[in-house]
Amino acid sequence: MKKIHIILTMSVLFSFLASCTTDVELYADYKDIPVIYGLLNPTKDTNYVRINRAFSGSNENPINANEVALIADSCNYPGKLNAYIIEYKHVYGGAYQPTGDTVMLDTTTIRNKEEGIFYAPNQKVYFTNGKTIDNKPIFGNNSANAKYKYKLLVFKGNDTISAETGIVGGEDFKIATYSLHFEAKPSDKLGKIKFTAADNAVFYDMEFVFNYHESINGGPMVDKQVSYSCGSRNVEELGSENSLFYYTYGNNVLFNLLENAIGADTVIDANHPNVARSFDKYPIQIKLSAGAYELYNYIEVNSQSGFSQTVPDYTNINGGFGVFSSRINLIQNAQISQGTQRDLYGKESWGFIQQ
Repeated sequence: MKKIHIILTMSVLFSFLASCTTDVELYADYKDIPVIYGLLNPTKDTNYVRINRAFSGSNENPINANEVALIADSCNYPGKLNAYIIEYKHVYGGAYQPTGDTVMLDTTTIRNKEEGIFYAPNQKVYFTNGKTIDNKPIFGNNSANAKYKYKLLVFKGNDTISAETGIVGGEDFKIATYSLHFEAKPSDKLGKIKFTAADNAVFYDMEFVFNYHESINGGPMVDKQVSYSCGSRNVEELGSENSLFYYTYGNNVLFNLLENAIGADTVIDANHPNVARSFDKYPIQIKLSAGAYELYNYIEVNSQSGFSQTVPDYTNINGGFGVFSSRINLIQNAQISQGTQRDLYGKESWGFIQQ
């Protein structure tokens, strides 16, 4: 009896651009089954697409997919497949039309992949590189009048694998909060981090990082940080006011994070190290990402039905499995309020000093 068994690890999608790691386990009678992952970012000159083949076997001739995954030739198609991304655009609400721009994908090797399910440290990926002839970014960024979408075509012998996605982002996608307030005393108050919507985005993920410097016993200042995840939310789960979306955070959260990181008894005396800490004018980094419909569906639908399925309940790859979608990331530096600074300096045992 034939069977196909796939395990898809959702967390890889969030680290895809950095690690290009995909966890896929599949058993079937022998045939090529493409597995493709790509997340387009219009702000990047280089985008990566994973184009792999599935593991093969049968009930009568089983294989250990974990062993096969460590063999590069078993994961990759030999040579280089012909793969293209075609650009479409609509203006003033009209129909999408091809612009004539076609990006050919080339292959490169990631040299520093950490050991894991798949072979390492060298791993083959497909990528876009550089800018188009007219020196614009390789993928168009949405504006009030023009929207873009892209179609992926992969040619494998007589088979054509395809997928398409709208591009996420746009000129108006911005973080609209420039200062955060925290309190040392217990409080039920909530702060807000506001932002404008990204075109074609159906979900967002946000965290903020507080950066500071630390010196022990008169040594050099060492960079330190604590971070807080505000979580992943679809647009219906976010707050909104005055045409802005927002995340909320507890006003105590920074002091709770620092207490866990520093400890409650960093007292300067004979039994404790001499500690000095400081922070810059903009110590907060707000990190916001927005994802498109295809990525949201892939995560939500497949996680709801479980990571182990006969066939994934959702994929937008025609002729294969995986997801081709779009994601964009924003980072903005922010200040902390004067009240927050006073509270930090008031925690004398923590050793924060004014610069």
